[in-house]
Amino acid sequence: MEKFGKAQPVARFEDHRFVTGHGRYIDDIAPEGALHAVFVRSQVAHGTLAPVDLTDVREMDGVRLAVAAEDLDELGVRNSMKATVVKNRDGTKGVKTLRPILATGRVRFVGEPIALIVADTLAQAKDAAEAVFAEIDDLPAKVDIAPGGETLHENAPENVAFTWGKGDEDTVKSAIAGAAHVVHTRVVDNRIIVNSMEPRGCVADWDGERLHFGFGGQGVWGTRDELAKMLDLKKKQVHVTNPDVGGGFGMKGMDYPEYFSIAGAARALGRPIRWMSERTEAMLSDNGGRDLISDTTLAFDADFRLVAYHVETVCNLGAYNSQYAQPIQTDLFLKVATGVYDLRTVSLNCRGIYTNTTQIDAYRGAGRPEAIFALERSMDNAARTLGVDPLDLRRRNFIKPDQFPYKTALAETYDVGDFERVLDRVAREADLAGFAARRAASEAKGKLRGQGLCYYIESILGDKEETSAIEYGDNGKVRLYVGTQSNGQGHETVYATFLSDQTGIPVEAIEIVQGDSDLIKEGGGTGGSRSVTVQNTATLATVETMTRAFQSYLAEKTGEDGIEFDDERFRIPGSNETPTMLDVAAMARADGREDLLRFQEKIELESRSFPNGAHIAEVEIDPETGLVSVDRYTVTDDFGNLINPMLAEGQVHGGVAQGIGQALTERVVYDGEGQLLTATFMDYAMPRAYDLPMIGFTTEPVPSTTNPMGMKGCGEAGTVGALAAIANAMADAFSTRGLDAPDMPFTPERVWQALQQEAIAAE
Repeated sequence: MEKFGKAQPVARFEDHRFVTGHGRYIDDIAPEGALHAVFVRSQVAHGTLAPVDLTDVREMDGVRLAVAAEDLDELGVRNSMKATVVKNRDGTKGVKTLRPILATGRVRFVGEPIALIVADTLAQAKDAAEAVFAEIDDLPAKVDIAPGGETLHENAPENVAFTWGKGDEDTVKSAIAGAAHVVHTRVVDNRIIVNSMEPRGCVADWDGERLHFGFGGQGVWGTRDELAKMLDLKKKQVHVTNPDVGGGFGMKGMDYPEYFSIAGAARALGRPIRWMSERTEAMLSDNGGRDLISDTTLAFDADFRLVAYHVETVCNLGAYNSQYAQPIQTDLFLKVATGVYDLRTVSLNCRGIYTNTTQIDAYRGAGRPEAIFALERSMDNAARTLGVDPLDLRRRNFIKPDQFPYKTALAETYDVGDFERVLDRVAREADLAGFAARRAASEAKGKLRGQGLCYYIESILGDKEETSAIEYGDNGKVRLYVGTQSNGQGHETVYATFLSDQTGIPVEAIEIVQGDSDLIKEGGGTGGSRSVTVQNTATLATVETMTRAFQSYLAEKTGEDGIEFDDERFRIPGSNETPTMLDVAAMARADGREDLLRFQEKIELESRSFPNGAHIAEVEIDPETGLVSVDRYTVTDDFGNLINPMLAEGQVHGGVAQGIGQALTERVVYDGEGQLLTATFMDYAMPRAYDLPMIGFTTEPVPSTTNPMGMKGCGEAGTVGALAAIANAMADAFSTRGLDAPDMPFTPERVWQALQQEAIAAE
């Protein structure tokens, strides 16, 4: 038997199914004869909505149901969604807005659902939706993130959702006032649209007793609980599944209004209903990411050691509180706000603003990329302003290995780290010594070259608890039940090879079961880079329980004590028999020992792990066209002990690609009336292959002490490091002309316009 696990680069098992068209996504699982749902959406960003008359629409061919907000009571659906709010600096709670399932009395963003149409065919549903007339009296649209403007919610004066803060502001101000060097930086973090390959969608079916709800998501239990609450059902009446999911990135980690109205409609009709978002519809209605501005102040002593850090952030929430929006630029930003630096005097302030735009929520990293971008962009600006080598400035301020465990000034306790070792490795891998020659070669061609460094750290998020179950079938297969949900990360490969490595069970005999609230009673879902760390720790605990039970069983059968297991076979003293796990399970089945055919354990990590690493990017700019090429990109990460280096590297590549996309091409644009001008791929520029370089990847593992395998998450790390690496490289390139780089994204037009500063100054 081939041996897996233990840091072996095993190719993904599930890829053959995906690339040959055998994946089972939302559009593949709808039962035959399912009705089709289409939503009528607001074409106005802000306005007063009159009651929607659907009388004539209900008589159209094929229409089975047409509902607006006024009809939700008849469906037994509550018309308000949940959302988390934060505490303001003064101890009060952030604003809790009513977020309706279907617009009620007012529309607040283009794309807000107004009515649901269900028909026999998709064409009939679309025809009916186009016949709906929604009477809306326009109100002024608010699209900027300054306080004020037309009020969106009566309980949010000046459209301010919260005024959050942490840290002692007076102490920070005093430290800044007495510092030898003070550097101010403005960091603009542009809004993006997630654009997962598979848009959002769902299928709902009511059998008279229970609701089955399948959707493309990142876990099933939270949605099960919310469906039960919103439809006034018991939890046991709701069965939620996730099939294969074509990308999530945080955007699919929360519930949306469409899910509840479709579930209610399926119950009312007693027929299955399917809905799949179209691409422009997704761009209008999916939660976006980022969209904040941070003004930072770094203070240093005479030896360039950090003495204080202050951040003032304003962030866009969109029209309503999305499920996790308020905590992202506050509580989650906080977790890594001081990065990898020994910095004790810190204060953070953040103000959230409602606007007539689509909601903002989690996007790959959720608060940690934003915090690291602000800090590392500021450190780079400080190095340039103070005339200090950017690597040296960081080395002077690193938390040292002998300081761990290290409790940060505001939030977390980092368990381990060796940041200087990682930085030294990435400097070698990136050939920093050869940069001067590469810059000279670029200049000889009339181009600008810049190099940028980002040293990031991130905190693993999500539930610290997780469940794992192992079950032996009568077909020779072993099922591993997991509480996480793959969105394309390769979980099936990682979990199967890990279990094989720990038990000797052939990997081809292992089936991974995920995303089913009936088969798996609880789980934390996927998000915050938690999956591999918590799930494999839970599996390890289940294996240990199973091993002890099998040892006791064999001792009873053989009368021998001291039975050992060597990760492949049991060793019985005084016997040549060396049964495998599968052999013992077969014996137990023959003996009628059903108690030995399924094992389950639940674990809770005492604390989280902290992946960290360094990214070095080199960009080349053509001043004639403004075109930016990422010529070199090098990453050295500390992910602790790796289960599968190949998949870890793949996660880094994907994360870096998304970071480069935000840095170079992606930008959401609304006009003054709140109309989305970037609502197709003709207008919203996703990164192309030619935007991406070859990405060098190495690891310098420092095993975590917070879990028995010494693992650290890797799913979001690439994005956390990429933004500042690219932005700092651009700033470095522009500095050769004595100019300031523009804000992201660094599109050719923006870069060309910024370079004209030089020509204007010359005149």
